[in-house]
Amino acid sequence: MQVDKVTETLRETAQAIILPRYRALALGDVMEKSPGEVVTTADREAEDLITRRLRGVLDAPVVGEEAVAANPRLIHALSAAATVWLVDPLDGTANFVAGSPDYAVMAALVRNGHTVASWIVRPVCDRAYVAEHGAGAWRDGVRVSRAPASDDPARLRGAVLTRFLTPAARTRVEGVASRFAALEPGAQCSGVDYPRLVDGELDFVAFRRILPWDHAPGAFLLTEAGGVVRHFDHTTYRPTDTRPGLLTAAGASCWQAVRSVLHL
Repeated sequence: MQVDKVTETLRETAQAIILPRYRALALGDVMEKSPGEVVTTADREAEDLITRRLRGVLDAPVVGEEAVAANPRLIHALSAAATVWLVDPLDGTANFVAGSPDYAVMAALVRNGHTVASWIVRPVCDRAYVAEHGAGAWRDGVRVSRAPASDDPARLRGAVLTRFLTPAARTRVEGVASRFAALEPGAQCSGVDYPRLVDGELDFVAFRRILPWDHAPGAFLLTEAGGVVRHFDHTTYRPTDTRPGLLTAAGASCWQAVRSVLHL
C-alpha cells in the first residue's frame, strides 16, 4: 500500500485546487446542492483529481461525496465491492466558504466493510494525519497515541454537534452541558474534530449524522491512536453502517461516562 503516495495526492490537490480559492471564491463558485448544503467548484474539481490519482495507486471503485450527490446509487459500491476508496474532497465546505481554516481533505481505504487506512490533510496548516491497520496513527510522520481520559464528566472537554439533533435531544444536551468541564458545538468538520481528539484538545465528540466519507477517515485514525468509536448502543462503528448517532472518546471509561450523561 503506497501510503505516502495518497498523502501526496491529497496535499497536491489542496495546493493546486483548494488553497487558490480559499478566501478567494468567485461569483458562481458556490452552489446549493441540497437544502442547507453548499458545494463549491473546489469540492468538485478536487474530487475529480483525487479520484483519478487514487485509481492509479490502487484500481478500486471510488465513492466520493460529490459523485454520490450526483448519483446516489454509487454508495452501493461500499457494500458490494471488496475494496473501495472513500473520498471527502473538502470536508467543512461551509467553513471554507465562510473563510474559516477549519476544513480538511480526507480519504479512506475500505476492505470488506472495514477501514484499513485513512488520511486527513489540513491544507491551511499543511498538517497530515495518516493511519494504517496495524501500523498506528501518525501526524506529519510522527507516531501519535491518545491516552485515556478521565471517567469523571466534570474533568472532560467535549463537543456535541447539535445541528442534526432533534429539538428534544438538543434541549437535553443544553441541560447537561454544565456537568462537563467544557462542552462546545465542535468545528462542524469531522476532519478537524477527530484530530483535535487525537491531539488531546478534546476528550469526546458526539455526532448525529453519519456519512461514510465524513467518519471513516477520522474514526479509523482515532481507533489506531487508542481511542473508542461506537454507536450509542455500544456497537462498533463501521463505514457501511450509517445509523444515526456516534460517540467518540479517549478510552472506554471516558466513553461510558459521557454516554451516561448525554443519553443520546
